[in-house]
Amino acid sequence: MNNKLKPALIGGVVLGLLSVIPFVSAVNVCCCLWAILGGMLATYLYVKNSPTPASTADGAILGALAGVVGALISLILGIPISLAMGPTMRNLILSLVERLDPRQADMMRQQFEAAGTAIGPVIINAVILAVLLFVFSIVGGLIGVPIFEKRKGALPPPPPNTSGGPGAYAA
Repeated sequence: MNNKLKPALIGGVVLGLLSVIPFVSAVNVCCCLWAILGGMLATYLYVKNSPTPASTADGAILGALAGVVGALISLILGIPISLAMGPTMRNLILSLVERLDPRQADMMRQQFEAAGTAIGPVIINAVILAVLLFVFSIVGGLIGVPIFEKRKGALPPPPPNTSGGPGAYAA
């Protein structure tokens, strides 16, 4: 299990950090792409250093471990960042919508003001994101095994012949 921990930690840190960095985290809108890539990275690092072929179970375990690490990072760092960046993101969204349809922007502004700056929705969104990161990193780990594991049917090399040479009789 220890040889899986280091790749999973690296994959989880990458997926967790990329999932909480403002604007970079928007890539997760595309099927939790950072989570999938974090699970795949963990699998890649494991396959690269593993003396035996990796199985799909290895990929699932690596993805799950990376997902747990990434989800924890997302929760610990994501909530404060969301609270700090919330007003900035709201203003950005409002300015974009205002260019397209000023009436729609006014309606959104009213909805944002009515919602206020409650911490409850931020926590709920962070928990939902953490669950999604976990699930999709498992998917990434499973996808990574067939992509990176090229030793699929490879059997370990046979043991050396210690019988004394060709045709020798071993008792």
